[in-house]
Amino acid sequence: MLRRLFRFIGRVLGGIWRGVDLLRRTTLNLVLLALIVAGLFAFFRALPDVPQGAALVLKPSGVLVEQVVVDEPLALLRGEAAGGQVALNDLLEALRAAANDERIGALVIETDDLRAGGLSKLTELREAILAFKATGKPVLARGERYTQAQYYLAALADEVHLSPDGFLLLQGLSRYVTYFKGALDALGVKLHVFRVGEYKSFSEPFTRSDMSAEDRESTQALVDELWQVFRGDVAGARKLTPEALDAYVLRYRDALAAAGGDAAQAARAAGLVDRLSTRDEWRARLIERVGADNSGKDFRQVDAAAYLFALRATKPQHADRVAVVVAQGAIADGEQPAGVVGGDTLARQIREAREDAAVKAVVLRIDSPGGSAWASELIRRELELTRRAGKPVIASMSSVAASGGYWIAAGADEIWAAPSTLTGSIGIFALIPELSQPLKRLGVTVDGVTTGPLAGLPDPRRPLDPAVADALQLGIEHGYRRFLDVVAQARGMQATEVDEVARGRVWTGEAAARLRLVDRLGGVEAAVAAAAQRAGLEHYTVVWPAAEVSAGRLLLHRLLAFAGIDAVPSGVPASPLGRLLAGLEAEAAALLQWNDPQHFYVHCLCAAPE
Repeated sequence: MLRRLFRFIGRVLGGIWRGVDLLRRTTLNLVLLALIVAGLFAFFRALPDVPQGAALVLKPSGVLVEQVVVDEPLALLRGEAAGGQVALNDLLEALRAAANDERIGALVIETDDLRAGGLSKLTELREAILAFKATGKPVLARGERYTQAQYYLAALADEVHLSPDGFLLLQGLSRYVTYFKGALDALGVKLHVFRVGEYKSFSEPFTRSDMSAEDRESTQALVDELWQVFRGDVAGARKLTPEALDAYVLRYRDALAAAGGDAAQAARAAGLVDRLSTRDEWRARLIERVGADNSGKDFRQVDAAAYLFALRATKPQHADRVAVVVAQGAIADGEQPAGVVGGDTLARQIREAREDAAVKAVVLRIDSPGGSAWASELIRRELELTRRAGKPVIASMSSVAASGGYWIAAGADEIWAAPSTLTGSIGIFALIPELSQPLKRLGVTVDGVTTGPLAGLPDPRRPLDPAVADALQLGIEHGYRRFLDVVAQARGMQATEVDEVARGRVWTGEAAARLRLVDRLGGVEAAVAAAAQRAGLEHYTVVWPAAEVSAGRLLLHRLLAFAGIDAVPSGVPASPLGRLLAGLEAEAAALLQWNDPQHFYVHCLCAAPE
């Protein structure tokens, strides 16, 4: 009797759950359908209007990237997106077209929502702004406050405005590393490191308590060289001497004291901004310079995204194509989601471009510090096969293309880099943890049988056998020689010549060009033009293949973007504690991506200095 009662209650609860689940799925489907219908209605109703004499509003939101990662659409609606991103190429395309568009009369730059962007990406965007400015059209910029990256763009404007309660923070560049050796020693965790290259510093945070002399030497040289680029560009844009800019950066406390603690006035006194304006004053100034819209309450304008949408809708498509395949993120083995360079994923994209008759040339756009040696070679091999098939391949380096990022570039006919690209780091390492001591402290022991010394290894629960350690070091040394041979063959150098500029050392793109590791200096647009020239193309369409995304998800994402629904964080800098926790989280996430089948890594600890 009791059993039948429980069964009855179970059937009732099960029915209620199925009903709730059906209601949930029906509601979600109705929401998706409503969004799609609304998006399609907005799409077909009319293209965005570009008023005559309008100002193009450049307001980048989030992080500058090479290719936007498609978030789960419903996460956007819930405000759970991974973070705002804006594709560098979209901004470049809009600026290039607007410079020659007689409908566009000015450029307005608002930087408040720009969170970050590697110096090389900012430089490419800056050069596009300079080209626009060279047409004689005015450029105006304003920020509620300016971080270093934001001001690097704004400094180019004919008028630079700042909020009266804002600040302009120029700090210089730095790179500080968190070291875990003391904590690992306290826990009894032992890390076995196998590497070649005294400058290959990726493993040092786990094996040292401070920066090695080699890492300090190379890092200081990098930040000095990059700062000279930033310093020269900003001083030139503002018609200041580099020494005047140094005075503001190095003696900011004095500049602030002279202005009575008013950061905005200090920036103006230093000649870094032209006007202090509130939002309404800024709007009135733009109406004065550009003209009022139909309402008379705002200035004539078109947003860069809307302008680009209208532009692409009417842009002629050519039969011949140049495919820009993006390698963005750490390199890992197998299939990987967007934001990680999967060896199998990217190799398939390159193969598809090679087998597409419409694609006449391939540009590999690299923004990666490296990772799995195995996956890097898979990708390089596909590029080599593409060249053998008669299709030119150009490697275009973005902010970082080092270690494994350089390995894959070696598969190209030409390597292009920005002067401020971080590249090189030709070296290899393996990192094997041993947890036997902390397990022993907890009373956990390991025992078993084996048929050979390598069976079941590497096993972090057991001490590493010396013979296995020797085998790993031999494999690493062979991997380094293989890396040297790959580079030597690609660059027309001897392996001994490559070794002199390798050893794990990171170089800027400008230095790499002097050392014969890079062919030409230039951005992605120059690399695309070089690929087209090699293929003998005069008229062509540039396509950016993306990793596989379901058609429905991609459609919904585009409709949401068109409708302006996104989860873009503010450009306000995070708190120091927030930056620390975010950095530790990022480092932990990077370690979880390590899956090389041989445990050999060509990875660079070379994120852009901040």
